[in-house]
Amino acid sequence: MKVGFLTASLSRRGGGLLNAVSGLAQGLFTGAASVSVFGGRDAHSAADQLHWTGLDVNALEPAGPEFFGYLPLLNGMLRRAELDVLHTHGLWMYPSVAARRWSRSSGRPYLVSPHGMLDPWAVRNARWKKRLAGWAYEHAHLRGAACLHALCAAEAEAIRAYGLRNPVCVIPNGVDLPDRVADEEPPAWASAIPGGAQVLLYLGRLHPKKGLPVLLDGWQLARAEAQSGGWHLVIAGWDQGGHQAELAAQIERAGLQAQVHLVGPQFGAQKAASLERADAFVLPSFSEGLPMTVLEAWAHRLPVLMTPACNLAEGFAAGAALEMAPEPDSIAAALRRGFAMSDAERAAMGEQGRRLVADRFSWPRVAEQLLAVYRWVLGQGPQPDSVRLD
Repeated sequence: MKVGFLTASLSRRGGGLLNAVSGLAQGLFTGAASVSVFGGRDAHSAADQLHWTGLDVNALEPAGPEFFGYLPLLNGMLRRAELDVLHTHGLWMYPSVAARRWSRSSGRPYLVSPHGMLDPWAVRNARWKKRLAGWAYEHAHLRGAACLHALCAAEAEAIRAYGLRNPVCVIPNGVDLPDRVADEEPPAWASAIPGGAQVLLYLGRLHPKKGLPVLLDGWQLARAEAQSGGWHLVIAGWDQGGHQAELAAQIERAGLQAQVHLVGPQFGAQKAASLERADAFVLPSFSEGLPMTVLEAWAHRLPVLMTPACNLAEGFAAGAALEMAPEPDSIAAALRRGFAMSDAERAAMGEQGRRLVADRFSWPRVAEQLLAVYRWVLGQGPQPDSVRLD
């Protein structure tokens, strides 16, 4: 089976899509399927090419407005690839147009993974632009899919609430389970943290939907407990739309510079080192599909503080995460609970997370489920248990 993956960006500019799409492509690259990846090239593509090692990757030069991501050579490249099935990742950009055209000309099916982009908060954000894009091309793209891919039950519900009646498969993201390396180099930011201090890590895009301003408000409320326990908050990630400057100004106004550190983006070995140096992980998000960063934190045995919007309720049930709402008082209460725990209690939470990832979120397991869906839409197999028709 020849599978095509289509995404607007092949680099870190896609946020969590880089790890999600490349990990899934690597998981599918077995004797049962070959994978060709198509997407836009940008200034970070060369640095991030290791994510795509061993895969057939077609990096295309974009043209026109950046927000649309028009790829002039994409249509011809898709036709020549002779794919059996195409899988688009993400919405609201030119790949949505190209996928629909490819399907109509080839007569072959495609799947769509919104990756949280149909969640209510995400739809409300830049609402008028998305309404225009929906009218122009996105609604046709979504309705024409042989199957829509939700990362969790909550995303499947959001897809239905958007008015879509296609079959929906519910299959989570996956993650690799890293081995601990005794002599691993510390992250570059470690020198800014006093020796012996505890680190609560946020790692991801610096974007309003991630809830970082309310995290800072909650940290300020729990400031005394953080200071008595020697806790520091490290915010690692790449800036989107100037949000980093807003966070820096908030930190300065609150006088949190001694405890809160904006350390910039972390990729590759530095990202792994950041997760290894941390003592806990936090994601105060208003909206997610299924966050790769939480799965990666659990894979590194970190206890997690997160909101229900992260759509990983199994983490709360397994005792791998503390629940909080994306508001200052709730975050402060969760922070105080985390600060009050012993090292052994936090380690036990982290082990629960690691076990959860190994059992439910490994890439081989995820790829196996998705391959069954591809066979079904091609008429080569029965309807998988992951597929919902209602």
